[in-house]
Amino acid sequence: MSSFRSRSESARSGKARPNTASRGTGRAKQRESGRARGYQQRRPEHRQEKSRRAGTGDKARDAAFAVLRQVTEEDAYGNLALPAVLRERGISGRDANFATELTYGTLRATGLLDAIIAKAAGRPVAKIDSVALDALRIGAYQLLRTRVEPHAAVDTSVELVKANGGGKASGFVNGVLRTISRSTPEQWLDRVAPGSDLANMALRYAHPEWIAAAFNQSLGGSSEKPAADLAEALEADDARPTVHLAARPGQISAEELALITGGEQGRWSDYAVYLDSGAPGELEAITQGLASVQDEGSQLISLALVQAPLGREDRGRWLDLCAGPGGKTAFIGSWAQAEQATVDATEISAHRAELVAKSTKELPVRVRTGDGRNLAGVRDLELPEEGFDRVLVDAPCTGLGALRRRPEARWRKQETDVTELVPLQRELLRSAWEATAPGGVVIYSTCSPHPLETTQLVDSFCRDTGAEPIDLGAEVPALAAAAAAGGAVGPYIQLWPHRHGTDAMFIAGIRKA
Repeated sequence: MSSFRSRSESARSGKARPNTASRGTGRAKQRESGRARGYQQRRPEHRQEKSRRAGTGDKARDAAFAVLRQVTEEDAYGNLALPAVLRERGISGRDANFATELTYGTLRATGLLDAIIAKAAGRPVAKIDSVALDALRIGAYQLLRTRVEPHAAVDTSVELVKANGGGKASGFVNGVLRTISRSTPEQWLDRVAPGSDLANMALRYAHPEWIAAAFNQSLGGSSEKPAADLAEALEADDARPTVHLAARPGQISAEELALITGGEQGRWSDYAVYLDSGAPGELEAITQGLASVQDEGSQLISLALVQAPLGREDRGRWLDLCAGPGGKTAFIGSWAQAEQATVDATEISAHRAELVAKSTKELPVRVRTGDGRNLAGVRDLELPEEGFDRVLVDAPCTGLGALRRRPEARWRKQETDVTELVPLQRELLRSAWEATAPGGVVIYSTCSPHPLETTQLVDSFCRDTGAEPIDLGAEVPALAAAAAAGGAVGPYIQLWPHRHGTDAMFIAGIRKA
């Protein structure tokens, strides 16, 4: 059984000290899905309204509460709202770290916190005023998942209610939180999720049941018998991730990057460096373009593309079909520079295409704005007569594999997002296949372990087209160790936070006869 407190940081004077913020992007409800990449709805209008000035004087808690209110009232994205609030209020250092822990931790655990609050309050959370509920969530998170002293967690939450117009509910908030504080985290788990079935396991580790079911299926479990490591997978997905850096091939080595940043070299990618804390965007290696912030799993996707053996001579024409925002494109472009190859990068969203162009400046990358499903209609894209040698389809997906980096995402996503995205993914894969030269390779990847978006889609495509799957673990050096660590799914690779420390990336390779 996982302890609520096992992942929290120690506290002094009632304040926890977490590591660096988890990173990621998100969009409300169905916009949280791969459509965020521009294939249906374009960029959301993220309102940059100033957060409330009302407060208790506790900078960290006031900031965290302001973000929670934006998420609740405006469908804001926590990872976008929090930095804006911190900048606006001039919060840095320890206060910023604590605000980050409270914000992202509370948003990740919302469903579980709500179940405990409902039990302690004796009423459904839908019947609790939203200001009081957000205060209860932030207070319950401190009681259950940090080492903040109970009196500090309760008293400051009551003050948050009073400072934000909910004074009449302050007694209610005080009573509910004191009730929660009288039992241990483990006792509350036993009350709200007493069974060992999938639904209870999902709640224990703060996941909607349908997402836990998708993880379970991908891990080889069934509804009658959950996978042996499902609990471990859910727990790892509920933890704050380590920041991963990617050294740009040909520009700096991982060893050098680790030395100048104080990080640790990665386990799987020869270009990965792990950072426990700090502000990675301020590192000189990042600002100079020698490295980037990129999950190690994303690096392995890029390495699969550039290392997969071809059945033809590599003539140096590569294609990144869904390039935005450009992290993988820049990595691939750096590799292409050493190989005297050229990368054509297409992106349907003009804004994201601009980001790709910015991240690949001075690299042999040509960025084109257009729909990857119809390459012939992409303006100024020169299609090679024989086709491209290497094609990457990093497809828009549900993002279920990166939930730990997107704090509120798991509670916004819907099961219908999957079935709505699969046709788009299939169309993009077919377009990539048609653009690939005989003997060339297509790498299909998603940041999702859901079988409908991964193994089932690629297996079906191969049956329909006669495509030849590549045994990535055997044929791609960069993926051999990851496959041996439990990432092989037939000829494909499925990465996991609990097995690899990466996001749950899926990677498939197909060679064209």
